Amino acid sequence: MNNFSLKNRIAFYYIISAALLIFVVFFSIYNIVSITVNKNINDHLLSEVKEYQHKLSYEEDEEIEFIDHEEWENREHNEVFVDPVFLQITNPDGTVIEKSGNLKNKELLFEKKLKIQRISNFKFTGKSIRQIQVPLFNNEKIIGYLMVAVSIEEENAIQEKLSTILFILFPFVLVLLFFIAQFIAGRSIKPINSIIAVSDSINNNNLKTRIPLPKNKDELYKLSKTINNLLDRIANTIEREKQFTSDASHELRTPLAVIKGTLEVLIRKPRNTEEYQQKVNFCISEVDRMNNLVDQLLLLARLENQKLFLRIEKQNLNELVNEIVFHFAGKLQEKQISISLNNKNSYFINTDKYLLTIVLQNLISNAIKYSKTNGTIIIDTEKVDTKTILKISDEGIGIAKDEIDKVFNAFYRTTYSTNHPEIEGIGLGLSIAKRLCDILNIELGITSEENKGTTLNLSIN
Repeated sequence: MNNFSLKNRIAFYYIISAALLIFVVFFSIYNIVSITVNKNINDHLLSEVKEYQHKLSYEEDEEIEFIDHEEWENREHNEVFVDPVFLQITNPDGTVIEKSGNLKNKELLFEKKLKIQRISNFKFTGKSIRQIQVPLFNNEKIIGYLMVAVSIEEENAIQEKLSTILFILFPFVLVLLFFIAQFIAGRSIKPINSIIAVSDSINNNNLKTRIPLPKNKDELYKLSKTINNLLDRIANTIEREKQFTSDASHELRTPLAVIKGTLEVLIRKPRNTEEYQQKVNFCISEVDRMNNLVDQLLLLARLENQKLFLRIEKQNLNELVNEIVFHFAGKLQEKQISISLNNKNSYFINTDKYLLTIVLQNLISNAIKYSKTNGTIIIDTEKVDTKTILKISDEGIGIAKDEIDKVFNAFYRTTYSTNHPEIEGIGLGLSIAKRLCDILNIELGITSEENKGTTLNLSIN
């Protein structure tokens, strides 16, 4: 079965179902015909019994005889029966009182002490007949029996022929249905072959190729659409990986080029101690910058591979924010930025402290970086239903509306920040924060207006 093609498997399962259905139908047909034939025979026997019972009389000595015996004899001699009826009347012990001439010297099967009518089949002169034996009562005493029988050879022959025809038809119909099922299955899976052909043709050089959608919006339509969506995601992922690799290479080459250029200038001629110290310190700062970039790239790689072990514990959100704000005290003082903390109440959450710390550090660092001198950063915490909402708002340069959806992409920097080289950054902070929020099941939203500021919303379960 495992070696069957899909078309043959469909045809096979179809033929198994059809075989069961056809068997039930044929079996029902045979039984309906058999029941109908047997009912007609029994009705015939009962009508004959009723007719003869009206023609019988019981004398005071309990002798049974025909009311008009001469008429009955004339009927027996003058009527020609295509399907003869055999008649026999006996006394209670089975002695024949009267019988039809067509019995000649034979007698019908007698059953003693029978108190109710009984129908039975047996062989009579080599032929199958059906007989009914009816007790005759006089004052609730059995005075004899009336037996009527008819041949059932023709009915048996009809049933045998029907069973033979159905038996021969059964495999013939199954074979015919198998080929029909194969044809229908082949037509049905034809779009699948098209999907396979198009899928096989897709490679790195033609990732934009898509499977044509069928006209009928059935399961194959859904399959084609799902594969196309998958191809879109793969293409987008590959494109992001290419862009990420390009941007990472560029960001790594920049500090290396700066260090190399500085050292080349440094060795061109002898320098005094102060100049050497200045250039070496500059190179150290570039190395620190490159180390920070490598750390962020490694963290992004871990996030991409989902290789993070979460340590969920109960945390005091206010204390965590206060620690991070204290960490940035130097930068806040350098830009003369004030921070307003609206967190008088204590808010406890279940989360991974290390990962949430990275998120808050990146968000607060961005708020400081893009705030104007003498600006204010507001950090507001509140409880809304079952969620804890943390808002970080600055009064900085803001983000253009058409760029808000892009700020979470790796290495993306807004037009304003790229036009101002004094604002340092490589565009990884918000990307890392967003991916960590997804892992921690935290909703991260952003609203912004150019030259008025940006607000980042953390919705924590």
